[in-house]
Amino acid sequence: MGQIRKQAIISSIVIYIGFFVGFINTWLFTKNGIFLPQEYALTRLFFDVGQIMYAVASLGSISVIYKFFPYYKDNLAPEENDLATWVLITSLIGFLLVIIGGLIFEPLIVQKFSGRSPLFVDYYKWVFPFGLGLLLFTLLETLSNNARKTIYPSFLRETGFRLITTLLIVLFLFNTISFDLFIKLFAFSFLVTTFLLGISLFKNGHLSFTFKLSRVTKKFKGKMLTLAGFVFTGQVIYILAQVMDSIFIASLMGLIPTGIFALSSYIANLIQIPQRSMISITLPALSQAWKDKNMPEIERIYKRSSINLLLAALFIFGGIWLNIEDAFRLLDIQSEYTTGLTVIFILSISRIIDAGTGVNSQILMTSTQWKFEFLTGVLLLSISLPLNYVLIKKFGIEGSAYANLISFSIYNFIRYFFLWKRFQLQPFSSKTILSIVTAVGAYFISFYFFQEMSGWMGIILRSTVFTILYFSSIFALKLTPDAMQLAEIAKKRFNPPSPKGE
Repeated sequence: MGQIRKQAIISSIVIYIGFFVGFINTWLFTKNGIFLPQEYALTRLFFDVGQIMYAVASLGSISVIYKFFPYYKDNLAPEENDLATWVLITSLIGFLLVIIGGLIFEPLIVQKFSGRSPLFVDYYKWVFPFGLGLLLFTLLETLSNNARKTIYPSFLRETGFRLITTLLIVLFLFNTISFDLFIKLFAFSFLVTTFLLGISLFKNGHLSFTFKLSRVTKKFKGKMLTLAGFVFTGQVIYILAQVMDSIFIASLMGLIPTGIFALSSYIANLIQIPQRSMISITLPALSQAWKDKNMPEIERIYKRSSINLLLAALFIFGGIWLNIEDAFRLLDIQSEYTTGLTVIFILSISRIIDAGTGVNSQILMTSTQWKFEFLTGVLLLSISLPLNYVLIKKFGIEGSAYANLISFSIYNFIRYFFLWKRFQLQPFSSKTILSIVTAVGAYFISFYFFQEMSGWMGIILRSTVFTILYFSSIFALKLTPDAMQLAEIAKKRFNPPSPKGE
């Protein structure tokens, strides 16, 4: 777990830097006098539609890399490894099918969005280069993660991409480019990061292509095709369940409510930062552990990921909710966005539940029971889509947040129950409850002591007291072994042992 912890910490730092850059970008998108809410919403729709394009075009090939990469690594020389070749060819064929489908269904897109979201219709075709960049980058990122090189791809995805966006915003801010050119350049952002990652992998010998069918491919091609087929459907279903909320909102309510929901989602998604770094690092480790039939290691990763991600999620949510109203006022956020505060709260609870259940999805994905991951994805979509549609029509964007909370809670509970019954794996302990109680206590103490104080001073004091109380409790109650091990490492570094004889 030490290597996972080390990479998780570094990756989390990289991702937090990226989210800081993203925070600056989001502030500029939502601040009074720069972008309109519908213009900001358009950039978010690029992400959501691009995610669907990626899910369809990959044809399940990304999961094949995670599941079978250890077999290629252990049995082939690097120059004989043909996995990247076939995955790339498969994905490019998939994206060609996406383009054909996108052009065939363009009249339907125009019909559904032209009334309330005409800006999306105007730039619909520019989503395709964005989706292609996301697909190719994710492919290379997966290869890099399996080579245990997680830091640079995390930097490019979380920070590099956002720095490109910052540059485009600055050019727009100083009237160097129009919004029309801004969105067209934005469409190629992921292709730039893909190019940079590809160069790095190639130079370090982690990316090579050969069209000669290897013995590993010959042996496992049937299983790989079966896995890809199931995971493809499950992945499309899962991503649809994640992004259809904003697409429904854009279609039913327009781009302004979509922009409000997008900002609320962005803030709630801050809670998932540690989870995202943990997933990219644990997937290769879990895949290797399943291959080696190392159940104690799988159980250890499951339990550690659950308590660590829960503690991180509660800390981030506490910091956000203590200061959100003051932050909106001080940052001069457009008044429309304040209507999304309830959405932030509901989505945050959903993210905490997802974080607290650990890497259950990744355990299933890399196990022999990966078909169950597909079945739960089908269930998620069957609950999420109708629930979103009905609740959005009845309650607006808050309805979508409730649909998200209900559907993902059911989804996580079923996966938790299955792992418990099938493998006797479950991540919770008394410290799970103690962590929640600690976070709630630290929150209310910080809130009531400084509830009359506003402005930057209020934010600083509330955040400082909450942080001190929360982390002191983590160490005092020994809520996670990783915290204690980090404390020991820090103690040794700052208090090195005295030379012998002194």
